[in-house]
Amino acid sequence: PPKYPWDVTSGLISSFDHASVRRGYEVYKNVCAACHSLQYVAYRELVGQTHTEEEAKAEAEEAMIEDGPDAQGNYFKRPGKLSDYIPSPYPNEEAARAANNGAYPPDLTYITMARHGGQDYVFSLLTGYCDAPAGVTLQEGQHYNPYFPGGAIGMAQALYNEIIEYSDGTPATQSQLAK
Repeated sequence: PPKYPWDVTSGLISSFDHASVRRGYEVYKNVCAACHSLQYVAYRELVGQTHTEEEAKAEAEEAMIEDGPDAQGNYFKRPGKLSDYIPSPYPNEEAARAANNGAYPPDLTYITMARHGGQDYVFSLLTGYCDAPAGVTLQEGQHYNPYFPGGAIGMAQALYNEIIEYSDGTPATQSQLAK
């Protein structure tokens, strides 16, 4: 992937654009969470980064978390708390594969650290969908993306202009959503 001039600096004085990180969470919640998990992120980690404590509590309470067992040995659902982790959209890997034509959607918690090219790769992947070149045959349920190893990816293009509305009013272009 090409190198992009991200606003994050490295070294002793580095920081994130918290408004941009909040928009990223909005994209995850409204688009990516349908298939991908953030299994290593607890709602408490949103406090002071993307949400106030009250907003993070409200986010957690929207999720129904499996808990238990109770005194009778049964599991039950309850509203989430700040200490809970963001739940996966699937109960297990087999269910995830069954819902995605055999492909297992990776967890996104550390995705930029887990992929060669980091955030440049993820941005390029999310914005790089195109028609397959002549001679490239895709199987049913596959899509062409030159940034994915081999070019054939099970994930369809997910980001389009104005697919969501940001809470801060930022225009939701495909590149902004991917950023």
